[in-house]
Amino acid sequence: MEVVIVVVAFAAILSLAFAAFNFKEVKKMPEGTEKMSEIADAIRVGANAFIRYEYKILYSVVIVVAVVLAFITTWHAAVALVLGSVMSGFAGMIGMKIATYANVRVSNKARETGDIGETVKVAFQGGSVMGLCVGGFALLGLFIVYVVFGIMMGQVYVTEATYVNLLGLSFIPFTMTLSGYALGCSIVAMFNRVGGGIYTKAADMGADLVGKTEAHIPEDDPRNPATIADNVGDNVGDVAGLGSDLLESFVGSISAGIILAYHMLLQSTALGTGMTTDLLERCILFPLVLVSVGLIACIIAIASLLFKKNMSDNPHKDLNGATYMAAILTITLGLGVSYFMFSSMDGQVMKDALGFTMGAFSPWIAATVGVVAGVIIGTIAEHYTSADYNPTRLLAHSATEGPAITITQGLALGMKSTMAPAIVLATSILLSYMVSGMYGVSMAAVGMLSFVTATVSVDTYGPISDNAGGIAEMSGLDPEVRKITDTLDSVGNTTAAIGKGFAIGSGALAALALMISYLYSYNDVATELVLNVMSPMVLAGVVVGGALPFLFSGMLIEAVGKSARKMVSEVRRQFREIPGILDGTGKPDYKSCIEISSKGAIAEMKVPSMLAIVVPVVSGFVFGPEFVGGMIIGATICAIMIAIFSGNSGGAWDNAKKYIEADGLENYGKGSMAHSAAVVGDTVGDPLKDTVGPCLDIFIKIMSTVSLVVVPVFAQINLVSFILQFFS
Repeated sequence: MEVVIVVVAFAAILSLAFAAFNFKEVKKMPEGTEKMSEIADAIRVGANAFIRYEYKILYSVVIVVAVVLAFITTWHAAVALVLGSVMSGFAGMIGMKIATYANVRVSNKARETGDIGETVKVAFQGGSVMGLCVGGFALLGLFIVYVVFGIMMGQVYVTEATYVNLLGLSFIPFTMTLSGYALGCSIVAMFNRVGGGIYTKAADMGADLVGKTEAHIPEDDPRNPATIADNVGDNVGDVAGLGSDLLESFVGSISAGIILAYHMLLQSTALGTGMTTDLLERCILFPLVLVSVGLIACIIAIASLLFKKNMSDNPHKDLNGATYMAAILTITLGLGVSYFMFSSMDGQVMKDALGFTMGAFSPWIAATVGVVAGVIIGTIAEHYTSADYNPTRLLAHSATEGPAITITQGLALGMKSTMAPAIVLATSILLSYMVSGMYGVSMAAVGMLSFVTATVSVDTYGPISDNAGGIAEMSGLDPEVRKITDTLDSVGNTTAAIGKGFAIGSGALAALALMISYLYSYNDVATELVLNVMSPMVLAGVVVGGALPFLFSGMLIEAVGKSARKMVSEVRRQFREIPGILDGTGKPDYKSCIEISSKGAIAEMKVPSMLAIVVPVVSGFVFGPEFVGGMIIGATICAIMIAIFSGNSGGAWDNAKKYIEADGLENYGKGSMAHSAAVVGDTVGDPLKDTVGPCLDIFIKIMSTVSLVVVPVFAQINLVSFILQFFS
């Protein structure tokens, strides 16, 4: 298996090397005029200041959680948690930095060439740095955990709960270490998504509500004091937050599969179905190797677009081409990996112990189901959010009847859009289970994220293009430049919706796999795993868990509203008190708006971010493991639906507005009543698609991961059990 480990290391290093190359290539490009450089520098300074301040708070929380984890579980898990947070933090930081360099260079490329294809390349090259860092850093961290803790310290060979901690509790050491690594990635993802989401939407809403609907000035107009803060927010929320989010999904799905494999061995030993440690090792390494070849496939797909000589005038086609190439290559290479790793194993043992009904190809089929499901979910998101299709065009037409009808139609669109992805997810769960058992369900999640580098690269292209449009507007460039960046931005909104679909789908599958591991962690492995929903304790947990995503979402929207209210007041104050802003003779105070967004985001992010960590732990120590199990089920089901609804409603409102701005409706354009109504709809959708939706998949995964880490403790020590024992 040494060759397998080499493949993992090679893929991680190659990915990070290609990211470094693209970073340098983008930085070598000229920034354009002095005014463009000045605006880009202001965005860069604001983004760096926020992320530094946020990381100070974030890593203070990481240290506290690591100390607690070392005491109640193992010190290995605590060290792995810090490692995971560092890997995720690096990915977010580097991705944000390249976005603040690439944005102005995209504007300048459009200014110099007027060629949409060449401009797409620059935006995609900047986005690819984020994608390559997500895959590279995540895989590098997993490689370190496997080699250092698994091989060198011998944890991978310990298959029973033999490690005893300071509290006298026993654990399977490698599964706990891996859970710690996943938890570290999750904490960073939660802080970056929540903090960045509040920041960007407070600035965006403040800029739109006063600038567009009251002052009737264009989007990203330099006269609007909130424009720089809005552009800063795109980088901290939609780039750093996105990268940390999908890195966490990537790690969580792989970890779930590996942890599940250990429990499957214990069950097989108890039932006498013949699973060996050799088969366990292959089950551990398969997801690592699959994502490694997927990462190599993504590198090939990214390079094919970046070095393509004749780009089309359709950026959507080119970007989809890169994504589909990565997916097809991943499926093809994965077939060879599955055959190489499982062909020598006893087919009957694999069927009895793991549920492999298709022999050596079973895990590959399950992973392929995940890949296909991810593509279909992305296509569904595109159908509901792209102005090329009827749902968004009908939403744009509804704007001619005013903001109330626009909002009503958008809500209906989002609600209806949840059904098709839910059917796809349900089908993928059933199919993957039929061919590969519960291990197959986790492999479906891994498959969905096996080409995450390509999807993140395409997704990050969106906020870079959005920033480029803002810089073009604020720099007073030719309207043709803004036309190019608006085209890129519109495509970016659709790719963002597709990326959110991938994150939500993989989050649901990973949460399910983690749930199975959670049940194994406190139940006798020889018994059938059943969580009886009709049990009062479980049912109570389901009800409370179902309400949690609504509470979490409400807190996020309220946080955005509070910060946006302050932003609106500040923009209005400047228009009122600083003479000459609206006629262009006075200069707005951008710094005060950046400070409002920064302080608001940091102040408001703390409680929602800690909710996913604190609630399952407190609930576990009070009510016990069955209540928490029910709570995870309820939270997962509701969170999936709210996230899909939020992402698709918000994306459709945004693109309906852009459809009107592009003169898609005859006799209605910028400045019309229909446009004002669409702007209101877009503003309502902003916190839904960029704050609530993206944060909910992290919410359910971090709840599942925290519960899995702490369940060995609260399964033995909880208030309800103590009371029952006292009165028995």
